[in-house]
Order: sequence, then structure tokens, then C-alpha cells
Amino acid sequence: MPGDLDAVEGPYLPADALGSPETPEGDGGDKTLPEPPSSTETPQPAPGESPAEKPPEEEGTAGPSSPELEPPPSPYLTPDFGKEDPFSILDDMPPPPAPFTHRIVTLKSANPSTLFSINTKDILGGGKFGEVRTCTEKQTGLKLAAKIIRKQGPKDKEMALVEIDVMNQLNHQNLIQLYDAIETPREIMLFMEFVEGGELFERIIDEDYHLTEVDCMVFVRQICDGITFMHHMRVLHLDLKPENILCVAATGHMVKIIDFGLARRYNPREKLKVNFGTPEFLSPEVVSYEQVSYSTDMWSMGVITYMLLSGLSPFMGDNDTETLNNVLAADWYFDEETFEGISEEAKDFVSNLIIKEKSGRLSAAQCLKHPWLNNLGEKAKRSNRRLKSQVLLRKYVMRRRWKKNFIGVCAANRFKKISSSGSLTALGV
Repeated sequence: MPGDLDAVEGPYLPADALGSPETPEGDGGDKTLPEPPSSTETPQPAPGESPAEKPPEEEGTAGPSSPELEPPPSPYLTPDFGKEDPFSILDDMPPPPAPFTHRIVTLKSANPSTLFSINTKDILGGGKFGEVRTCTEKQTGLKLAAKIIRKQGPKDKEMALVEIDVMNQLNHQNLIQLYDAIETPREIMLFMEFVEGGELFERIIDEDYHLTEVDCMVFVRQICDGITFMHHMRVLHLDLKPENILCVAATGHMVKIIDFGLARRYNPREKLKVNFGTPEFLSPEVVSYEQVSYSTDMWSMGVITYMLLSGLSPFMGDNDTETLNNVLAADWYFDEETFEGISEEAKDFVSNLIIKEKSGRLSAAQCLKHPWLNNLGEKAKRSNRRLKSQVLLRKYVMRRRWKKNFIGVCAANRFKKISSSGSLTALGV
């Protein structure tokens, strides 16, 4: 995925901290990957479920096997759902069209070099399982991002197949699109839509960028729109964080959610538990190794929104253990100085997402009806105040870059020591 493949590998949480690996309870056996639906507009029914049934989020319950109900309405919620186009409010030019129409992709065996020219010099992102590079389709000249996954065992192919199946469901303008998938004896390559704008947080910390609360509304509304579609298609992202929100272009406000390497198809009648993710953005139920659901993604959405508005990470501690304990305590507040000038609607929006009890969180569809994400045209006319969060976000991003570089240098030094001892000679390193 463009940007950062670290999301695919975690950082993983210690098994002793979060329990055993991801386990859908109830059958005790492996799941067979469902076939892609014939239409991208209708979700594939989960096992034991009538095709006529609606997703539980639409019905107002999470199904008879789950105690989770629709969250109670916020005092700010209104049935007046804004119809305005957010791009027309802040952008002079409409967002660029999608480079290709949605595709249903199957993994095939082929020689990728006959179909694609892969950039071997520049890496967009990397992680434990591989790397992301730019590439060009030879026949059309279409620029894409190639996610190259090293096959280190059967689990790697299994995870790639899940990612392909998930992305086949996601025909939406705010969700990155899959173009092709190729398997070789050593690797699996996923060819995806390439967007040039970079990470959202990297974009808005630029000194020339004038970040306002209305900008945040436009970004958050698109992310919630994408999550609403994901959840309608019974998909949980499970790794929503700033690195996985990309800007489509260097100008304009269109964003896309990326990296479905940890995403899962979701059946509310099964108890899905996971033990992966990035500590700052994990929900309490993941940390305590309890059942996840649609509301798990909404906690992460609340944390991202809090950071956009304030520049602070509400649960970040001095180390991962402290961060996880902060998440479990769910003890947070609106810092008076950093939230000075932020609207009450914005604070209400966040307050209805960062809630320890899953059933108390707004759904993505309810977020889109929240007044903070509506009537943006009027709000843009009244407020052009630059947010303080830009300065603090700049410090956050710089600290994250330093941490990545430090880890990268340590890894390189370890490889250098091993190589000098001759241990990697057989691998050609």
C-alpha cells in the first residue's frame, strides 16, 4: 500500500499482553474464503445468514449473538442530513477522477515483469512482510503502487487472499482500489491505485498549509463515508491511523483510506478477536482481547479526529505498555489550551466516539448525520481561523519519522553484523 507497510506488520502487540492470535470463536477450524459477490453494491452474506438480511448496523442491532446495540443518540444528532459536496466548498477544482473502474481481482500465477515495469530504486514504504514500490503497466502506461509480499510461509498467502477478498468488496471513491494480483514462487504482488498526495498528516503540517476546523470536517467526513461503505459491506479495517489516510493529490482535499492488510470480513454472529494494531489507535476491546465489531473502527476514528483538532495523541505514553494501559483506562480529556477555539460540535463528535463501552459509540452512518459534518458551506464563511494543532502535529510527525529511522538504522546494523560473519552468504546479501 502506498505510504507505509508497517501497518501490515503492526507494530504487533506482545502475545502475552493481548492473548492468543486472532481467533473467530465458534467453529474451531479454518475459514474458507468466501467468493466475491456478483455485485459490488451488495455484501456477500456471511455463513448462516439469509441473503435478505441487512447488515446489523442498518437494523439497529448487532444480531442475536451479540449484546451490542445501536449507540444512543447524541444530543447534537439531527435528521437533517447535509447533501452538499465538500470539495465544492474548499477546492477550486474538482477531485481527479479514479484512474480505473472497480475490479474484481483474483490471484494469478504470472511473470510480473512481462506486464509491469517496477521501480527498483525508490521504495514508498516497507515492513516485515515486504515493500511498496511504484510501477507502470506496460500496455497502458498506468502508474500504480505494487505491494510486494515475501512468501515466508503458508500464512503469507492466506493473508494476501484475505486482503484481495476484502478489497474486491470496496467500490468507493474514498477507499484505495485494487487493480491486479500476481503470485510468483517467492512473492505475491498486489497492484493498487497510486495516489500522489502523500499522508494526510504530512500534508497538513506544511507551513504553507492553512488548516482550519472546516478542513478537518471535510477530511473526517470523507473518512466516515469510506468507513460507512466498508461496514455496509461487512468489512472491518482494524488499523485506522493517520499513516493509512492518503491525500489523492498535492492540492485539494480528497483523501482515501489505504492498507487493508489487517482488515477482516465480519460476521456479527461470530466472535472475532484480534491482537494486532498500532497501540495509540487501538480500542480497549482489542487491548483486552475481547470481541471486535464495527465500533472498533469508530474508536480509532475518534482518536484521529482528536489529533487533527489538537495535534495531541490522547493515549500516547512513554512506551507501548504505558500507551496500552492508557487505552484500557480510557481516561482522556480536552486540553483547555489546545482545544481553545474548537467548536462544541467538534468536541461532541469526538466525545461520542472515544467511549470505552462499544455500544456507546456512534456508527459511521451516524457520524455522517452529526451536525459537525454538515452545513460546511455556512461554517466556511464564518470561520477561517488557523488551528494550533498544526504546530503540535508537526512535532508528532517528526517524532514518528525519527522512530522509523532509528528502527531502520538498527535493523541495517544488525544485517551488517550478520553479513560480516558470513551468515547471509547463502542468501546473496
